[in-house]
Amino acid sequence: MVLRERQLAAMKSNNEIWLTFFNGRYIILFMGAFSIYTGLMYNDVFAKSLNLFGSQYKPPEPLQMSNVTAGAEQFDSHSYALNPINDTKSDWPYPFGIDPVWQVSDNKIVFLNTYKMKLSVIIGVMQMLFGVCLSYWNHTYFRRRINIWVEFVPQVVFLMAIFGYMNGMIFAKWFKYGYHTAGAAPSILITLINMFLMKYADENDDKTPKYLKQWYPQQKNIQTALLVVALACIPCMLAIKPWYLNRQHKRRQYQLLMSQSLSTADNTILVVTEEDHSGGGHDGHGDGPFTLGDAIINQAIHTIEYCLGSISHTASYLRLWALSLAHSQLSEVLWNMVMQKGVVGITSSTALNGVIMVPVFAFWAALTVSVLLVMEGLSAFLHALRLHWVEFNSKFYSGAGYAFQPFSFDVILDMADKETAVETG
Repeated sequence: MVLRERQLAAMKSNNEIWLTFFNGRYIILFMGAFSIYTGLMYNDVFAKSLNLFGSQYKPPEPLQMSNVTAGAEQFDSHSYALNPINDTKSDWPYPFGIDPVWQVSDNKIVFLNTYKMKLSVIIGVMQMLFGVCLSYWNHTYFRRRINIWVEFVPQVVFLMAIFGYMNGMIFAKWFKYGYHTAGAAPSILITLINMFLMKYADENDDKTPKYLKQWYPQQKNIQTALLVVALACIPCMLAIKPWYLNRQHKRRQYQLLMSQSLSTADNTILVVTEEDHSGGGHDGHGDGPFTLGDAIINQAIHTIEYCLGSISHTASYLRLWALSLAHSQLSEVLWNMVMQKGVVGITSSTALNGVIMVPVFAFWAALTVSVLLVMEGLSAFLHALRLHWVEFNSKFYSGAGYAFQPFSFDVILDMADKETAVETG
């Protein structure tokens, strides 16, 4: 659809479903490209892994799981749980993505869950920070310099003092603790909760659990300072802007009275309204006459929305982790239930199994396309669209202006024709 867009657009089809897909062809193309990248990063291609660089682990010993069935003891030798401490043969990390041996390990969910969850939080905080940075260009374009100092700067400091610090702990945990010392690593979530509660364990107490240990010296003082700075940003966002606008409003009123008195002394009639000197209402860009109460309420709503939204929006990015987990498990179910259970030919080389494998593979491919690519792809797209519209756009987009109009030469020419018709008519 992208390569032949001119020919397909010239067909002028009235099919609504076709037009929906055709108008979203670039979005679908980007979805496919980023899905391929994510699959390579997780090393998960339809529930199978790609062994591109070999494995950094030696083959683990199979677990002997005894089951008593009809009085006889049976052994299942097909269960493999990977232990990084005992099974690692190289200290170097895997070059890109996940080691392929994790795909066949029975404890892969325990390992991948924390990895995907932390990646979701990192991506979320980075995108929200980018959205806050975009608000700087809005304030600059509309010449709202006061918003840069009382909104943009406190928002960046608040976000980085809490969630930027959390991302720093995630990277520090990845670099500081290897597979030998992973069991002694402190908990990031517990550390963040104790940061707000001002609760710290006694380092000299031997009974203190490992997940409550401190990360570095002077951790208490640094976290207390970050918390104080983050809390100090709230009154800056809440009170300074209404006070400044009220001061500007009184100054404009004084200038209005002075101009009226001078015009009266010169016997000149000067008609000036309050709206002409309001200089922009609540935000300084022409929203109507200024009232202090409306400015306080408006700023309080924005402050509460940002502070509480920073917490809820960060948690909302965990949907990326949930979608990835559900998608990988569904693809694994399709592979195991259809391909492995439906065909013995994967593990056997008889001619009959090769013949049976053709319709079974067609059935698996149909389910994969219809369920995984179409239904799951639409679900993931809707969740990603929601993250862009709510969590990302809310950091810089206010919606208090003109209706959005995509750039189009046709619209410009139509407007020019209408203006010409009005002038000549």
